Amino acid sequence: MKELLIGALILVVLLSAAGVVYWKKTGNPKTAKTVMAVNMLLIFGILMTSTIIMLTGGKALAAETAEGAAAATAASNDGLRYLAAALSTGLATIGTGIAVAASASAALGAISEDPSLLGKTIIFVGLAEGIAIYGLIVSILILP
Repeated sequence: MKELLIGALILVVLLSAAGVVYWKKTGNPKTAKTVMAVNMLLIFGILMTSTIIMLTGGKALAAETAEGAAAATAASNDGLRYLAAALSTGLATIGTGIAVAASASAALGAISEDPSLLGKTIIFVGLAEGIAIYGLIVSILILP
């Protein structure tokens, strides 16, 4: 499995180098953006795969016997459980950042025009911050 991860990382580095060389030849920055987007997707996939392998201890790859298959399934489920908890917290936090950015800037503009709106705007910003708490609660429920 180590060989697969090393090969994937070498592929990412070679693709980056090829994108930079092509960008220098053509002078087209759109090409560099495309290459970087593909690299980010590859790196994210590599990180997810290696995280699952590390959390399961590599047991998901050694399923020669019936007992090994049962252990591999249990280990794979544990790894996916950790991944789901991390994704629920992370994505909820990203959503919170976007929501608070929009609502807090609008709230500051409204307060600057009419200071009596402070209480109402705090409620809206607080509702946006609640998204992160929901993600944290879901991840706590997912974990054993």
